[in-house]
Amino acid sequence: MKVLKEVNQVWTPPPDLTISEWADTYRKLSPESSAEAGQWHTSRVPFQKGIMDTFNDPKIEQVVFAKSAQVGATEILLNIIGYYVDQDPAPILIMQPTLQMAQAFSKDRLATMLRDSPKLKDAVGEPRKKDSENTVLHKKFKGGHLTIVGSNSAAGLASRPVRIILCDEVDRYEASAGQEGDPVQLAIKRSTTFWNRKIYLCSTPTIENISRIWQSFEEGDMRYFYVPCPECQEMQTLKWSNVVWEENKPETATYSCSECGSVIEENKKQWMISRGEWRATKETKRIASFHISELYSPFRTWADMAVSFLEAKKNPEMLKTFVNTSLGELYRDEGEQLDTENLISRRENYDHQSVPDKVLVLVAGADVQKDRIEVTVTGYGRESEAWIIEHRIIWGDPTINTVWNELDEYLKTRFKTDAGMQLPISCTAIDSGGHHTQQCYQFTKPRQGRRIFSCKGLSQAGKPVAGKITYVGRLRAALIQVGTDTAKEIIFSRLKHTEENLIHFPYTVDDEYFNQLTAEKKVVKFFRGVKRNEWKQIRERNEALDCLVYCWAALHILNPNWDRIEERMLTETDQTKVVDDNKPAPQRQGIKRFPRSTGFVNSWKY
Repeated sequence: MKVLKEVNQVWTPPPDLTISEWADTYRKLSPESSAEAGQWHTSRVPFQKGIMDTFNDPKIEQVVFAKSAQVGATEILLNIIGYYVDQDPAPILIMQPTLQMAQAFSKDRLATMLRDSPKLKDAVGEPRKKDSENTVLHKKFKGGHLTIVGSNSAAGLASRPVRIILCDEVDRYEASAGQEGDPVQLAIKRSTTFWNRKIYLCSTPTIENISRIWQSFEEGDMRYFYVPCPECQEMQTLKWSNVVWEENKPETATYSCSECGSVIEENKKQWMISRGEWRATKETKRIASFHISELYSPFRTWADMAVSFLEAKKNPEMLKTFVNTSLGELYRDEGEQLDTENLISRRENYDHQSVPDKVLVLVAGADVQKDRIEVTVTGYGRESEAWIIEHRIIWGDPTINTVWNELDEYLKTRFKTDAGMQLPISCTAIDSGGHHTQQCYQFTKPRQGRRIFSCKGLSQAGKPVAGKITYVGRLRAALIQVGTDTAKEIIFSRLKHTEENLIHFPYTVDDEYFNQLTAEKKVVKFFRGVKRNEWKQIRERNEALDCLVYCWAALHILNPNWDRIEERMLTETDQTKVVDDNKPAPQRQGIKRFPRSTGFVNSWKY
């Protein structure tokens, strides 16, 4: 009888309701996660209907959603889960980037939906510690079960066969789940025995050439959402280049029709998207792929986006975030190998004896070699604008105390600003992962009160510039992991920023310094079948770059409060600054400055 029941369940025809119809009938929004708690209405965000109902198309096996923020992607995911729990029970796998995010999703989003939607309330009971069938990450219901895993958990991916695979934010996944390989492919293998499986991939795109979601989007039929112009009725996709505003008044932003040029006010957006439709640009047999941006979002105005864009133009990291999360597009980097000659031409008229007034804090980054210690002192101001103050080499064998004593004295130096302030080095990060690790621990341990820390580079994409403190060795010295890939991304993007200089160089650094600073370039490699960026050293020496990476780590460790620091400095300057009108400051001549242009940032408008 049991076998007959299972066979009957397999051959039971799919339910009549589509996912959007089920949501409109049974889904309740929770007050913890929605500003509009209560009954779900697909009409509020019309473009979601086509994405959800594609799951009910028997010809489609995989659904791909490349999207921006503020388009209700998590709600779509929850509707899909609720539908299969209630209408078409099956084994379901939900994958989040990390185990911690999987737990947060289960507690904060899934649990509240199950609690507040009456149709689901009794389907899955409350998680209990003693109930192995119903925990935070595993929930059993009649006819199926939910398993929630992190992409970094190989055991969770390999444990059960599943028919429904739901992968959220795939561009944030680890390249490999432990030593097992690509987590997406591992998950898909769990469904090979099901003829009626469904696979869902959803994410905000990241970087060109390595974005998982964009590659999957291009493998599908590439559907875009077309909306009519209120004036000429011409169907079109919304593009960022058509958002216009008065000069220096982003709050006046409107949309200009790409066909007739008429001005479309924000209050016409809902009318447009309610009459929109998805149109495929390619043919596909099994993969339906969708793309949409914040331009369509009812929760985000065009004026809000314009304000964010003008703020993002100030530095490359913010611009990248805007392109990814607001436009839902790939960030296209203009090449990773820097032009050394251009950087040399950017040297400016300052040195370590006259620190620019815009510098608010000083940090140091040190690299320990076999016969020397190299150290860079860098000043930072608002928006993390950086000034290289000095790069010094302390020659000698780091196995003896003399070299470390000289470093200690140097780190006590106070640097004078143009306004007469005396700035100390507020934080120092020393690379302990290469040569003379124990000597580094012995040096930093008694000086941690001065914020002098041992650090170890971690060459993995997406790691924070400065991680948590751990305590290592017999001395229990503080050790901080440094996301070197992330720091290099920041440094290189700022060095390439052409609208204004975000990293400044004094006239005292020589050409060799710039050769070392540009001694690496980013290349694309395959790791267990997945593309990823790696930094490749193209010159023998790269100490200048390593020191600057550790300066950036020191800044993140320090995490300065710019407002408080600037207020204190202004107060001290008013009390101590003496102006001698008879002795004007000497002017250095003949230093060529780097030419500036606006092409890089403005190119993202088109």
